[in-house]
Amino acid sequence: MAEAAQTISDHIHKMLDDLTRAERQLALSVLETYPASGLGPLTALAKDAGVSVPTVARMVQKLGYKGYPEFQAALREELKAKVKTPIAKHDTWAEAAPSGHILNRFTEAVIENIRLTLGQIDPSAFDHACNLMADVDRHLFIVGGRITHTLAEYLFLHMQVIRPDVTHVQSTSNTWPHYLLNAKEGDVFVVFDVRRYENNTLKLAELAHERGAQIILMTDQWRSPVHQLATVCLSNRIVVPSAWDSATTTMLLLETMISAAQTLNWTQTKARIEELEDMFDQTKLFRKFT
Repeated sequence: MAEAAQTISDHIHKMLDDLTRAERQLALSVLETYPASGLGPLTALAKDAGVSVPTVARMVQKLGYKGYPEFQAALREELKAKVKTPIAKHDTWAEAAPSGHILNRFTEAVIENIRLTLGQIDPSAFDHACNLMADVDRHLFIVGGRITHTLAEYLFLHMQVIRPDVTHVQSTSNTWPHYLLNAKEGDVFVVFDVRRYENNTLKLAELAHERGAQIILMTDQWRSPVHQLATVCLSNRIVVPSAWDSATTTMLLLETMISAAQTLNWTQTKARIEELEDMFDQTKLFRKFT
């Protein structure tokens, strides 16, 4: 599972605390425009980061590469993975299809995705995202894309119960700019954007950022361009033996965030649930068994 392996960005993040001052300066420069930052000449990367050429060479070796050309080759492979279509992804798996039933192979891939995702998430950043979502003084906007709108709707349905002032924005709709009229400084946008990143979603995030909004980005291991605007970026592993990417790890994080937000707002949330249940009883929406 080559695509499930940790990205160069993951390795850099893990190494940050152990780097020298110059190496850390270089690492942050690479991450700022990753992965494009490492595709040019070595001297250009050193100049952009304000460090020496030997610093770049040392950093590349610390990442486990023999030299800069090998480092660049790895970056190019990551770029290829980012832009794969469903057919290309299916062909990749078909060529190297391991033995065993699809149930086992798929489950193993998902478990590995969860393991790698949880291994690189910063708990303090995750907690910060949950606190922002639960803060009733901030209007919460939830934005999904062509596929991820289903995840956005799932989060929206639960956050509607947990707290007031929640809006579901569909970036695929031509009316999404209307929603930004109500966005103000300090409001929170939860944005879903995974590979084959959507132009509408990026533009929406840019306009929200200009208005002073805080952005929580739910993305994949290669990270959407929106990450440069995000207050918190939560990267998820999505690769499975399928023509489509997996949402399992993203859903795990979402349900954990929902649980955390519910706990943070429990007094108000409990009252809202009781009121909602009373409405359900009055409308006879659900059958009751006694």
